[in-house]
Amino acid sequence: MSAKQKKVIVTCAVTGSIHTPSMSPYLPVSAAEIEEAAVGAAEAGASIVHLHAREPGTGRPSQDPALFMEFLPNIRRRSNVVINLTTGGAPNMQVVERLQPALKLKPEVASLNMGSMNFGLYPMLNRFKEFKHDWELPYLQGSDDRVFKNTFKDIQYILESCADNHTRFEIECYDIGHLYTAAHFLDRGVVKTPLFIQSVFGLLGGIGAHPEDVLQMKRTADRLFGEDFYWSVLGAGSNQFRVAAMSAAMGGNVRVGIEDSLWDGPGQLARSNADQVKRAVSLLNALSLEVATPDEARQMLQLKGGDKVNF
Repeated sequence: MSAKQKKVIVTCAVTGSIHTPSMSPYLPVSAAEIEEAAVGAAEAGASIVHLHAREPGTGRPSQDPALFMEFLPNIRRRSNVVINLTTGGAPNMQVVERLQPALKLKPEVASLNMGSMNFGLYPMLNRFKEFKHDWELPYLQGSDDRVFKNTFKDIQYILESCADNHTRFEIECYDIGHLYTAAHFLDRGVVKTPLFIQSVFGLLGGIGAHPEDVLQMKRTADRLFGEDFYWSVLGAGSNQFRVAAMSAAMGGNVRVGIEDSLWDGPGQLARSNADQVKRAVSLLNALSLEVATPDEARQMLQLKGGDKVNF
């Protein structure tokens, strides 16, 4: 299916759990900032916005549905963009906690990680030395001994808990084996086609971002899923637009945003999610490709519609 698609789905990951607030003054933290960043990304051309929440004041990642409700209704009121909520949360959260926003708020799309992995963020300490909040430094330091737990039982628990919500999962695959895990749940009928496969490149603990890595992910997904999936890519850090260009050239979709990269060129912090979306749109236009509108993305992914969410 991805090889034949006419439009490219652009996802913008607005604010996530990887980066801490001290790393960039442009990272959206408050509900108002997340709202403006999401709407701005949509106005810049994003088909989908992927959202996390943060505790007010400290900026600590949170999966409290009440915090999501401080910005979700306003985004929905102001924009037709498809909203994608995380079930990843942060690597130090338990799966029951991570599930709550998708379970209770019933979004059109939710992310779902396909395997446990080492999740090494500590190399960021080579670049960042000063932190505003007391949780940030130990959060990064502790990542050399942290496993992001996503067992088969965890994955099934999330899928089955949200089955009646008719949420489409953005299936996040950080390595080749994660594609086989997705195929396993597809064979069991726990997930339904068309799959929305988000391949993640360049995070320590997962697959690299070499062109051969990208090609291997795509070839494996094609072999496992045939015409029954849409393939998208996420390149971490400086890999963001190199990997996006490779995906677009191969008929795939792209994800950008400050969650995935704080940077907008060597030594230059990205000032907004909208700027990253604009760059992605320019890249796609240069390749004679068109960006899918939110409603076109809904049709492609067979989503339930923005009027069937619980916010």
